Order: sequence, then structure tokens, then C-alpha cells
Amino acid sequence: MKKIAVFVLAAALCLAAVSGFAGTFVDAHGNTVELDESLEAYTDYSLLGGDAVRAGETNLGDLWADALHWFADSGKINEAFEEDDVKAGITSLDVDAAHIVALWNAGNLKTDIEPGVFNAEKIAEVLPYPNKVAVVYMTGSQLLEQLEACSQGIPCGAESKDACAAFMQVSGLSYTVNTKETYDAGEAYGDFWFKANSVRRVSIEFVNGEPFDKDALYAVITSNANFNGMDVSYVMKEAAEAVEHSTITTAVVRDVVWMYLSEVLGNHVDAAYEQPAGRITIE
Repeated sequence: MKKIAVFVLAAALCLAAVSGFAGTFVDAHGNTVELDESLEAYTDYSLLGGDAVRAGETNLGDLWADALHWFADSGKINEAFEEDDVKAGITSLDVDAAHIVALWNAGNLKTDIEPGVFNAEKIAEVLPYPNKVAVVYMTGSQLLEQLEACSQGIPCGAESKDACAAFMQVSGLSYTVNTKETYDAGEAYGDFWFKANSVRRVSIEFVNGEPFDKDALYAVITSNANFNGMDVSYVMKEAAEAVEHSTITTAVVRDVVWMYLSEVLGNHVDAAYEQPAGRITIE
């Protein structure tokens, strides 16, 4: 009986892979999204989202940001620029690989992924929003202020949990949050945040292995929501409005994550993501 069951399961998986069976998922905006049920990946470890990703760096945060960073660094993003952008001359990023970073806010990683097989529906549960990949060109000083503002709820506790939704997981850079310093809160922004009057808690150590440069221009790969100023991303919004080549692409973030899982990880999340990579230090 076990052999028959295994054969039937294998046949079903092969059929799904060939036909690309589609299921549906209702996202956080009430949209019905079609999912490819033939997509499967495997993780050896729990990948932490939810509350954990609001409090510090997690392996899921690393993986998600890595997917965005890879999408840009590999040049695959070039195929996702809007037709009007291409006509305007936007056919690739304006910076070299050393100046590409990815930022992803904790509030958009809603749940964990448990060890074992997971599918497209699970990725949609992690990110139940129709986010698209966006590019924001920012100076090092702007990037530093953005991370300062996004870290204002750290250390994350019951009173600051909502503010910690803005906390940024990253790829391509490393930074430190010094919680011994008080956040210099300025003008109120949104429901839970304040703009940063000064940068006193956050420092950036390295960007893609090179010393951080406050005057350099960086391509920040993120979501359309952050591009438009969600949470406390006011610096991103201002930067996007100031630099013409900042743009929102046609690429759906969930699709990009699956591309990374398939093309880079071979659909297997292994020891590289057993623990956080050590990109964020909270002291």
C-alpha cells in the first residue's frame, strides 16, 4: 500500500509540474491572486518572520532581501522596467554592483516558514500584499537617515511593536543600532513613527564589502510601498521624487523570491540560512 501511495503522490507531483496547476489566494487587499501550485521548495530550518523579524535580523529576512539584491545584481531587473521607463532611457541600474543594496521592512514578513516543503501559498502568507520591486536612488547620507528612522522602535517590545514594522532587513550592507542612544524624534509621520531630527543611533559599516560612503549614490531595491513612503519611509519617498530614474518595476516580489529559490538555491534552503548572517547588530 505504501508503494502505491508513493507512486500516486509522485505521479500527482509530476502532473502538477507539467500542467502548472493554479490555486487562488485572497491577498490583504482583497484581491484574488492565482498561484502556481507546482512551485515547491524545501527548507532544512525554520525561517523566522512575524514578531521575530521586527526585533532583529532573521534568516527569513536575509533570504527575502537576498532575493531582491540578486534580482538587481544579476541584471534580471532590466527586463522588468515599465515600457515608459524604457522609452525614457531606463534600461539598467545607474550604479555598479558595489552600490546595490536591498531593504525590506519587517511588517511585510507576516509569518514563519516551518522546516519541510513549502509552496507558493506559503510565500503568499508571508507576504499577503501585491508588492512590486522598486528602485530608489539614495545617497549614503539618505540611506543612513532612513535606517535611523526605521530602527526607532528598537529594542522591540510591547509598546513599540507597531513601530518595529518599519525595521529593515538588508542585503548588501551591514549596520548597527546603538540602543543606548535616544532616538531624536522630530515631526510625526504616520500612526507610529517620527522623522529623525538627527542620526545618532545607526551606523553603517560596509556596503558589499567596501567601506560605507555617505556621499556615494546607492540603488536601494525595495517594494513599491516603501517607494511611496509606507511606514516611516519618508526618506525613500523624497529620494524617489528627486531622482528621475527611481522607479517601480513590473516584477512582483513574490515571483522574484521564487526565482531566487529556484535559480540560485535549487529549491533547497540549506545551511546558508540556518542562522542570520550577522548583517545587523543591536547593542
